[in-house]
Amino acid sequence: MSSPKSETPKLNKGQQTKALILETALELFRERGYEQTTMRDIAEKANVALGNTYYYFRSKEHLIQAFYHRTQEELLAASEPILAKERSLKARLLGIMRARLELIEPYHQFAGVLFRTAGDPKSPLNPFSVESLETRKQSTATFEQVVGGARLRIAIPADLYAELPNLLWIYQMGIILFWIHDTSPNRIRTHQLIEHTVDIVAKLITIATFPLVRPLIKRTLRLLATFRQDLDNLPAPNLDEEIDKDELDSGLEP
Repeated sequence: MSSPKSETPKLNKGQQTKALILETALELFRERGYEQTTMRDIAEKANVALGNTYYYFRSKEHLIQAFYHRTQEELLAASEPILAKERSLKARLLGIMRARLELIEPYHQFAGVLFRTAGDPKSPLNPFSVESLETRKQSTATFEQVVGGARLRIAIPADLYAELPNLLWIYQMGIILFWIHDTSPNRIRTHQLIEHTVDIVAKLITIATFPLVRPLIKRTLRLLATFRQDLDNLPAPNLDEEIDKDELDSGLEP
């Protein structure tokens, strides 16, 4: 007697409502723009009570945080076949960066507005904020897989090897910033930038092992360690922050 096939777990009612709110918000952000869309607009479009909308997402910023988290999960899924096939560091990094662009391309229209909000040090959308920590860790973990599974012709010093995922995450953020400002058809300039810079990054990693540049590398790594310590000392998010009570017209529903 054959064993029953495993099925994908179904979302419960709460999870379905949360997913509906997020999808509706992203749809409205694309249609109307981020700043022009209110939480009330999202609730009405999704046919969900405004209080229930605030129950799952305390603000539009938290909706975008959920979007960041979802795209990171999608990148993890997309990266599996890439990392299983490619073995060189250059090919692995190139595949991941291409997959990242493909996933975020549908949201290019309102990405610039998000960047202005994310540029605020007090915003939860800031990539260095406490609220962004989990997504930042997940993204860095992807680059750990990129480096960890690569066949390297040279032995990378342990201190540099440990820091590479963080450096590659910073590199990715720079590419995304360029992508935000890219008005070329299908963001062709960003894809060209990736093609060239991935090759440069791979070669720089090789050069970094040369004895003459080791003092500079060590100094850079010490600076990065200090920077990361500053991030770790950021204050915890205020979980009791107030929501917009003028918009909240109904009780919270679980």
